[in-house]
Amino acid sequence: MKKSSIFGLVVIAIAIAVIISVYSNSSTYGSFKDAANTNSELHVVGHLNKDKKLVYDATKDANYFSFYMKDNNGEECKVVFTGSKPQDFERSEQIVLTGKMEGNEFHAMHILMKCPSKYTKDQVEITEAKAKQASI
Repeated sequence: MKKSSIFGLVVIAIAIAVIISVYSNSSTYGSFKDAANTNSELHVVGHLNKDKKLVYDATKDANYFSFYMKDNNGEECKVVFTGSKPQDFERSEQIVLTGKMEGNEFHAMHILMKCPSKYTKDQVEITEAKAKQASI
């Protein structure tokens, strides 16, 4: 066999290994119901249930944070995060969790928050009005 043929086969084998590795490490989006039916890691999108208590006490355990979240299908679940509580967590508009179900709890490895805009519609209109007055 020629050296170029062997080199080509090695490159193809490496490419296939990389594709399989990336595919196996990727997770998909779903709901809490989907997470209960699978053992793999899943992204769940939803919002914080502000009516229920957030549990975080840095003096007892700085790596335990739990809260209740409703997914986009309206299903509520207790979420446990092994890490510190993110700053301004209560103000988040939307939450994306990465993790998996363990019993009746969703154990999150990562939390991504969409925080509200610091600009409201009224502030934008006032700013636009001032800009028009300044140009006159």
